[in-house]
Amino acid sequence: MDQIARRPIPAGRTEVTVLGGLRQVHAWTGFALSLVVAVIALSGAALVFKAEWLKLTVPGAARAVQPDLLASAAAAGAAERAFGGAAVRSVVLASPDFGLHQVYLRDEGGAYLDPRDGRVVQRWRKNGRVVDWLFDLHHHLLSGKTGTKISGWIGVAAALMVLTGLVVWAPASRSFRGLVAPRSLKRASLLAAHRDLGLMAAPVILILTLSGAAVALPETAKPLLGAAGGAKTPTVPPRAENSAGVDWPRAVSAAQGRFPAAQLRVLVWPGTAEAPAEVRLRQPEEWHANGRTVVWTSAEGALLGADDAQKQAAGARLFNSFWPVHASRVGGLLWKLITFLAGLSLAALSLYGAESFRRRLSTRGSAWRGSREGDARKTGLGAR
Repeated sequence: MDQIARRPIPAGRTEVTVLGGLRQVHAWTGFALSLVVAVIALSGAALVFKAEWLKLTVPGAARAVQPDLLASAAAAGAAERAFGGAAVRSVVLASPDFGLHQVYLRDEGGAYLDPRDGRVVQRWRKNGRVVDWLFDLHHHLLSGKTGTKISGWIGVAAALMVLTGLVVWAPASRSFRGLVAPRSLKRASLLAAHRDLGLMAAPVILILTLSGAAVALPETAKPLLGAAGGAKTPTVPPRAENSAGVDWPRAVSAAQGRFPAAQLRVLVWPGTAEAPAEVRLRQPEEWHANGRTVVWTSAEGALLGADDAQKQAAGARLFNSFWPVHASRVGGLLWKLITFLAGLSLAALSLYGAESFRRRLSTRGSAWRGSREGDARKTGLGAR
């Protein structure tokens, strides 16, 4: 008996056992997460064309605006006049890609301002627009910071599902037919579409799930990227002693003087009495639409410090690329179409896989019930 117990398991049988276990993990995890993954994927697909939708529906949004010092300072003044300085959190300046200033308010609402005269074009409360509700659903699961973390870890799980799916279905790759939809609602047809669509969409889905997870989980992603890309102490915003308001003309002038080739993109009001005013800029080499280069000033507009995005460590620069890639802000129309289709594909994969597994469980349940009834009849218990 000891010799039998110590007998090694043949290599082929071990591989089959491992593959079977991986298949079970893939199936159960996919079944458990299918609905939430589909919701995140579909809302993300809809958000790919957010900018195009806004340009069609908001007057003035489709104009191309060339930002400059005077216009940037004027935007700050217009926001404070319209809502009060204490209510404004930040202003994203109009640009050649979007012709209105966007104001973010501390009550989590927002507004658009016309850069020509500072007039309020549109005002909304938190999630008062469909596009904002979709973003909250996609990024936060309508649950604030807790929802963001959950969404991030679901992104990690989705990426692992893709990887395990590639391993599980690799032996069946000879049966590949290029299906994107099942030919019928039979389990075999659902599985075939799940396999083929997964094999085709896997590369892009991996890029989107991992980049989205990193954006949602910066406290986890940044240390990992820092360790892989060379550690560098991050620049910490300096302390400031603020007066009643920020001298934005001087602040934006100081920022532009520090980075003369960069485009002024975002003005951020101090959140506390000791926080500096912040000006974000986009240097020509940066992918992020709003840039990751930051200048901090005092309320009087004196330069306090700066963080040059182009001089950050390799890991930090890689992290800065995740959002524009994930949100389809680079790559033009082609990448938008690819990411849109990838979002639809991920939702379809989740639903195909879940339904096929549900049918498998239902079939097993019916077989088990039938076996129990047969046993009962044989023993005479069924007559009681």
